[in-house]
Amino acid sequence: MIERKLTIKQQAFADAFIELGNATQAYMQAYPNIKKESTAKAAGSRLLTNVNVKAYIDERMEELRSERVADQQEILELLTSVLRGEEQSAILRGVGEGAQTIDDTMPPTTAERIKAAELLGKRYRMWVDKQEINVSEVPVFVDDVSGESDGS
Repeated sequence: MIERKLTIKQQAFADAFIELGNATQAYMQAYPNIKKESTAKAAGSRLLTNVNVKAYIDERMEELRSERVADQQEILELLTSVLRGEEQSAILRGVGEGAQTIDDTMPPTTAERIKAAELLGKRYRMWVDKQEINVSEVPVFVDDVSGESDGS
């Protein structure tokens, strides 16, 4: 992360804005001595145009986005562990209120394992839905129309 020169209050505002998504509320949280909403709205809007504040918010949002979204490796590892039956699922057991318990040692069902295998197979192109056609001879079109008339 690139070092940005923000005051403590600016960083508090930026962090609150990331959390709340509202500049007015974020400003009032970062600057608790401001009581008028109209003042907070104007000042919060102005802070969002500050180059350093905006860059800090953009960088933090990108970091948070990458932490929340599974990458390709993580997805492939999960599918593989389901396929191999290594993942555990939770299932509700028992009938009636108070008699139900959660069993979290249930291995993946056959349907879940097949689906994981199918998704992995698609990823590795083990089968192709489209037919690939290899044309060895390409037809050649000859334009034999000349500008002269044939006399008819």
